[in-house]
Amino acid sequence: MNGRPFLRMVGVLSLGLALAAGAAASPQARGNPAREEAQAVRLSDIARTPPSPERARLNARVFDRVWNEVRRGYYDPRLHGVDWEAARARFRPQALAAEDERDLYQSINAMLDLLDDGHAAASPPAAVRRQDARYARRAVMGMTLMRGDAPDVWTVERVRPGSPAAAAGVQLGWTLDSIDGRSWSPDVETYEGRPVRLALIDEEGARHETTLVPQLMDGPEPFTADDSHPGVLVLTVEQFDQGLGRWLGQELDGLPPDVGVILDLRANPGGRLWEAESVLTCFLPRDQVWATRTGRTGRAVVLRASGDCGGRRQPVPNPVAVLVDGASRSAAELTPAALQEAGRGLVVGEKTPGSVLIAQESDLPDGGRLTLSRADFVTVRGVRLEKRGVTPDIAAPRTLAQRRAGQDPALEAAIAALRRPPADRALAPDRRDGL
Repeated sequence: MNGRPFLRMVGVLSLGLALAAGAAASPQARGNPAREEAQAVRLSDIARTPPSPERARLNARVFDRVWNEVRRGYYDPRLHGVDWEAARARFRPQALAAEDERDLYQSINAMLDLLDDGHAAASPPAAVRRQDARYARRAVMGMTLMRGDAPDVWTVERVRPGSPAAAAGVQLGWTLDSIDGRSWSPDVETYEGRPVRLALIDEEGARHETTLVPQLMDGPEPFTADDSHPGVLVLTVEQFDQGLGRWLGQELDGLPPDVGVILDLRANPGGRLWEAESVLTCFLPRDQVWATRTGRTGRAVVLRASGDCGGRRQPVPNPVAVLVDGASRSAAELTPAALQEAGRGLVVGEKTPGSVLIAQESDLPDGGRLTLSRADFVTVRGVRLEKRGVTPDIAAPRTLAQRRAGQDPALEAAIAALRRPPADRALAPDRRDGL
C-alpha cells in the first residue's frame, strides 16, 4: 500500500467485474432484531458440531488477531463506546466453534458490526483471492452483487455482457437466494467448467432457477475513457487503484480547455488515498488543502493536492462534473466532496452513503484480510462526511427500469450542465455548503 491508508468499500462482491470487498455487513443491518435472531440460530447450529482441533486452533488465531487489532489500532480509542472485553466474551466461543471459514467470518463480522463502521470488516480467504485477481483472466459467472440490510441478502448490481449470467437472463435488481442450495456468502468459490445452480428472486417475488457454467473471461479495465459524446470526455473509474493519477493525467494531456470532463465514480468502492490526492491534483492548484485526517493519537494531518497527475504541475482548466450514487464510497466520496467545496466541479447523481473513515488492511493467519478504520476525516470546511455523505448539486436518480433499458439520466444531466455557459453552471454557495 506504499505506506498510504487504503480505503475500501464494504458490501459489494463481484463475480466477474471489479471486486470491491468481501464479507462485511451493511451498516444499515446493525441492530436488526430479525438479523440477530438468524445469527443466533446459525451459531447455535455450529455449536452442535464441534470443529476439528486444527480448525479450532486456526479459528482462535484469526479471531484473536482481529480482536487485538481493533483494541490496539482502531482510530477511536473509545471504540465508539463498545465494551470490547464483553464483545470478546460473547463472540470468541462462537468463533472457536465454527466448522469452516463461513461460520468463522460470520462470527467475526457480527462482532465488528458493533462498531457501526462501514469499513470495519474481515474478508475470508476466498474473497481475498477474488480481490487480488479482480483484473486478471479468471473463471466467472459475470455478475456483481450488492449486500443488503440482512447478512444473507445479495442483490444483482451489474451483469457483465457476454457472461454466463447474461446468457442465462439474470437481471439487475434480482436477489440471489441460493447457490447450489446454500445461501450465498463471500467464502463461496466458483471454478471454470463446474456448473452452479442459482436461485434468484425478482422484484415481484417470483423465483428464477438456472444453472450457470463459469467461464474464463478477461478482467475489466480499472479505468476507461469515452469520447463519444461531443464536447465531453467521460472517465469511468471502477476503483481508486494504483496508477489512476498517472492515467488520468495522460487522458487530460492536450485536451482542449473547452471540453468538459466527467468523472464517473458510481458504484466505486474507493481505494488508495494517494490516488484520490492524485486525482484532485489534476483539478486543484498544487498543494491546496482539501481535507484533514485525525488518527488514534488525535494528531491532525492536513491533506493537500500533491499527488501524481501524470507529471502535471498545473491543474487543467476544463469544466468538471462528478457522477456519484448510493454505492460511491470512501475515496469516491472524498474526491467529489473536495471538488464541490472548492467550487471546482459539479456533483451529479444520488446522495452518497457517508462511508469515509480512512482504513488500512492487514493479513490474517488463514489468508483472510481485516480492513480497519485508522483515521477520521473532515473536509477543508470542517464537514465530517461519515454517516452524512455528499449531496449532489444536481439530483439525478436512476431507476431500476432505466438501468435495465440502458438509460442514464445522471450522465445526461452532467453533459447538459457542462454544455451550458460557465456562468449558468457555476455552483451556488448554498449548494456547496450542502454536503
